[in-house]
Amino acid sequence: MLAFYSQVLYSQQIEAIYLVFEKRGRDRLGILAEILEVAMDGCLKTQIMYRANLSFRQLKEYLSLMLDLRLIESPEANGKMIYRTTVKGLRVLQAYQEIRSLIKKAESADETIEVKVGKK
Repeated sequence: MLAFYSQVLYSQQIEAIYLVFEKRGRDRLGILAEILEVAMDGCLKTQIMYRANLSFRQLKEYLSLMLDLRLIESPEANGKMIYRTTVKGLRVLQAYQEIRSLIKKAESADETIEVKVGKK
């Protein structure tokens, strides 16, 4: 009986955490993944900004980081900078999607995750 109540409590905690994240918006990793998805076929800076729903300040920050990490590249075509997801960026995006999928499966299966806190 105690196991049932702890599982119900765990489910309620997961729902509460999920709602907090949904209200707060996207996390940094989620934004990176969204930019990687948008830039897969190559696009302009403004297209990324609108499709990923970012401000210009956010866009500049993320593009700078992602160029430094070589997750995207920006070759010039017809005098315009085209941003495109690199092979490394595609691997990062795939890993992100796999992790999200595992989390969703765990939530839907209502699995409990045991976390031990304290000194060893």
